Amino acid sequence: MAGLQHAGIDASIVWFDTHGDVQTLETTASGYVGGMPLPLLFGYRRELIADRLRLRAVPERRAVLVDARSLDPPEVDYLATSGIHRCGLAELFPAVLPTGPLPLHLDLDVIHPIELPGLRFPAAGGPTASAVLDAARRVLDTGRVVGLSLGCTWHPGAEDGSRMRARLLSALLPPGPVSLSAPG
Repeated sequence: MAGLQHAGIDASIVWFDTHGDVQTLETTASGYVGGMPLPLLFGYRRELIADRLRLRAVPERRAVLVDARSLDPPEVDYLATSGIHRCGLAELFPAVLPTGPLPLHLDLDVIHPIELPGLRFPAAGGPTASAVLDAARRVLDTGRVVGLSLGCTWHPGAEDGSRMRARLLSALLPPGPVSLSAPG
């Protein structure tokens, strides 16, 4: 997001994740920074990361959190009063997307863990990889996506998830060179 901002792109964000990723230092039980990216993006404790990156806070109302179904009590509380729009895959259509260019973040743990054995933080249930791809394509088809990130953590020694990442990327992106740029 900081890179987009430095390039003059005022982006919103679409965030696929089975977790809320809205923990703070005050609410986290584990201290895992991977559970805190959205508040950091929204301006929480700027001195931790944002100031060094010259990252301007993104208003919560310009974020869509997709399929977050494994929430800790502090995340439930945070999301109950935040401006973040939450939806499931089935509700993710252009009408619910925030305005402006869109970085698309896909945490692969949003996919049902039976399709991704060895996940470090699996959550029960969830959509199939095919359903996640369909929803992500709806976002990509808007022509507003300016960045794509894939994230997920596996247990050490578990089968590497590189094959799943490669499969998802090849299914999402057209063959040949890809250029993601700001619309207009």
